[in-house]
Amino acid sequence: MIDAADRYAGAVTFAFGDSPELADELLALVLSGRKTATCGALRDFGGAEPVPEVGRRDVVLDSQGRRAAVIETVSVEHKRFDEVDAAFAAAEGEGDLSYDYWREAHEAYFARNGGYAPDMILVCERFRVVEVLDRNDTKRVNP
Repeated sequence: MIDAADRYAGAVTFAFGDSPELADELLALVLSGRKTATCGALRDFGGAEPVPEVGRRDVVLDSQGRRAAVIETVSVEHKRFDEVDAAFAAAEGEGDLSYDYWREAHEAYFARNGGYAPDMILVCERFRVVEVLDRNDTKRVNP
């Protein structure tokens, strides 16, 4: 039998957010099915975290660096921050699901992480959960 460590040994691994608390909060939203989208500043991709590609499967880590879930990218769009719509904001699954909440939270996030501008280019990704992994599996490959 092939375990998750073998199946996803070459996968991109990442944690959501910019703090351990946010990583676990957003992971919980993914695992509950509420979060089916995410975005990041195009300027932040490359190197360890390449731009998402449709069909690629990535491993999501929890705040302790344990493999928690596998997601598959189902769509990717590059949009200006001020072009993101309410449907995408709701698919991110955060707060009260409103566009206003999304905008405020993401302006603050980007300001903390390299700067915010209304015309900044975002990589807007929609995904589906492929597998929930056993975080207590000590046989898995370290990311």
